[in-house]
Formats: sequence, structure tokens, C-alpha cells
Amino acid sequence: MTASARYERVVRKAQADGRVPAISVALHRADREPWVFTVGDSGNPDHPLGADTRFRIGSITKTFTAVLVLQCRDEGLLDLDDPIAKHLPVPAHGDALIRRLLSHTSGFQREPYGDIWDTLRAPDATEVLAQLDRAERVLPNARRYHYSNLGFAVLGQLVAKLRGGTWAEIVADRVLGPLGLTATTLNPPAQSAVGYVVDDFSDAARPEPQTDLGGVGPAAQLWSTAGDMATWGAFLAHPATVDPDGKVLGASTVDEMRFPATVTHDSVWQAGFGLGLIIEPQSRWATHVGHDGAMPGFLASAYGRRGGEGVPDGLGAAVLGSSGTSRVIGDVVHELLRLAVELDPADIKPWTIAAPAPREYRSILGHWYSEGTPFVFSWHDGALRAKLAELPVDSPPSIFEPVPGQADVLRTVSGRETGELLRLTRDESGAVVRMHWATYRVTRAQEGFDGGLASDGYS
Repeated sequence: MTASARYERVVRKAQADGRVPAISVALHRADREPWVFTVGDSGNPDHPLGADTRFRIGSITKTFTAVLVLQCRDEGLLDLDDPIAKHLPVPAHGDALIRRLLSHTSGFQREPYGDIWDTLRAPDATEVLAQLDRAERVLPNARRYHYSNLGFAVLGQLVAKLRGGTWAEIVADRVLGPLGLTATTLNPPAQSAVGYVVDDFSDAARPEPQTDLGGVGPAAQLWSTAGDMATWGAFLAHPATVDPDGKVLGASTVDEMRFPATVTHDSVWQAGFGLGLIIEPQSRWATHVGHDGAMPGFLASAYGRRGGEGVPDGLGAAVLGSSGTSRVIGDVVHELLRLAVELDPADIKPWTIAAPAPREYRSILGHWYSEGTPFVFSWHDGALRAKLAELPVDSPPSIFEPVPGQADVLRTVSGRETGELLRLTRDESGAVVRMHWATYRVTRAQEGFDGGLASDGYS
């Protein structure tokens, strides 16, 4: 069975077992043409289900709002540790930090004031801020993760204030347009699927009403296709493959967004939340990064895969469904990403001879000890690296870069001790005989903290 046939079978089974009226999926990767597949009935007789059928993506919208906030930060319009009152006139909760709103650790209640899911009337942009004094801080700031649509509604108004436009205008101009996500829109076009609530005890289904979220739009308003969302998942995992010129966001900033700020459950550490992104650890150093979405009649997931053996650049997947209750939709996206690596892994690049390490670093290469523990220092891909000797070959190393203007001082830019300095000490011949990494002594022989050799035992 071919890879595409396996993917198709997974989707068909999910649609049938999950009783999803319509499901659309896509896989994106930099080295292949996109794979898109649909099964079911759109519920829209004028526009049968196809690759261009639009589904509501719900809270995946939050990832776009988060990118807009980080754009503002990178351009110096805000600091992530600013309180929102520094930029917005709010009647309450002005001490909430932008960073905490992005990671759902501000303590804001889940929804805006009022029973909007009863009335299906959302507050407009002005009301979102004006009614903050009627909303609760249900937890102290920074206590723990608590998901909040209200928090992202406020972030959307923050971006609108700083940019001098509406959130909808800004997301279209600064993200959707530059990335060519032309099928992602604020409102449903004619070719949109009907969203349903499917009866638990029969095969009946009832169309769900749709609502414009108004001022809460930055949390869950957008509609899209699986193709666009798979591309978006690839951007979140490998931005350089989708946005090589960094027009939307620099790769280092996307990396910052992906770093877990909190776990989503205090006793089951299976997922984390970064700056607007969900992070789900997989096996063998791999993670899935992205977001899920839910709105009346629709569930959606868009993720990219990072790390691990065989992962191709720009691997992203999306699954969009027209049922508001079939949780199988959220499982399929992760299964497709895993299958893509298992059935169609990235090509293995042949090893080739390269230039030797720079002369000033050659005496570092090999085994060293720190805190009595063996490390291996090596030179690969133009950089000095280090990792625990006991770790598997495919484990991520620490990588160092020279500190400008400081001889024999390097900074750890990834891996263990990221951010810390590595200082080199040389003998009269210029060979490195000792190092200090994060201030811990690094020596060729195994030593105790008093400098004595472990092999000498008691002296």
C-alpha cells in the first residue's frame, strides 16, 4: 500500500468512525507536492465537498494573533513583559502582562462578560475592553495555565491599537497576504461547508448556527481550507521553508514562540503552551507545534512536526471537520504527521568530507569531563558542539558561537545550557587545556570538585 493510500485509509476510517459529515485533510512538506484529501458531504448543495471547501478553524485563529503580537515586539512597539494598561485604556486588569496573555497564564476568565454562547451575540471591539471590569481574574497572575478566549480578544485589540487599523485588516495585510494564504478569510465564502452537531444516539445531525465573533474575532473567527492550514502548520514548525525571507516573522522569533511557557495540566505533562502555540511532545526528540480549534459545528487542527529522525523540512498537516463533537479530528492530524515520517521520510543526505575544524578549536575536540561526567566536543556543520557522551547519536547537541570581541569566549546558542558562556584556557603552545561552561570546570581527566583526579582515590 502506498503512503498516500495509507493516509487516505486513516482519514476514511476517522470520518466513518467519528461520524463526521465532511472532513478535509492536507499534508504539506517542502520536498513534495501537497497531498489533499476530502471525504463526506459539504451539506452545501451548490458547492460539493472539495479541496477548496472552507471550514471554520476556530482557535487556530489565536496563532495568527500571536504572530501579530510578536511582530509588534520585534518592531519595538511593545515588550512582552509590558502590562496591557501601558498600551490600552482598560477599566480593570491592566496589570496583566502581554506574555501571560499569550501563554494563557494571566488568570483571565475563559470568555468575555455575558453568556455569549446562549445569546450568540459577541461584544464588539469597544465592548471587549469596556467590559473588562465585569470579567473575573479567576486565578492569580502566573499561577497556572487557564485557557482564555477573552485574553486573546484583548491581544487582538492591542495589535489593532498599535497598528492603527482593525485586527481583520492587519492579519490579512501582515500574515495572510505575505504567505499566500488566499483561502483563509474572516467570513465564510459561498463554498463553505455546513457545520453540524451530530446526534449521539442516531445518525441524525442538526446544522449549527454561525455567529460573527466581533471583538472576540482574534480568538476564533477565521475560515480556511486544509491546504492553507497545512502550510500554516509548516510555517510554525519550519518558518524558513514557507517564509524564507522572514517577511512575516524571523525564524528565531517563531522558535521563541515554540518554547513551552507552561504545561497545560498539572499532573499529566503531555502538552505545553508557548506564546500562542500548543506543543505536544512525540517520541525520539520530536514535537508537534500548532493549535486546535472548535466552533459550533466545526473542529479543526493544524500542526507542524519538528525534530526526530526522518522529519522532512516544512512538514505540516491540517484536519478540518464539519462536526462540533467528533474529537477524532484532533487525533488524525498527529497520526498523519507520524505516518508521513514513517512511510515517506526525508531523503538521507550522503555524508561528504568537509574542511577541518578551525585551528584554534582543534585541541578541544574529543572527550572532556565536567562535574565528573563525560562529554564529547566535536565540530560539525561549521560549529563547535557538545553533548553528554552517553546520549544517543541522534540526540540534539549544544551548539556554540564565538562572542564578538571576546577571544576564547563562546556562547551556547542551543541545547544544554543555552545562553551560557564557554570560556577556553590555553597553555603556552595555544592548546586548550581547560574550559569553563556555565562556570563549571571542564577538564580532560575526570576530576572531583577539589581538582583531584578521580583515579587517585584517597590521597
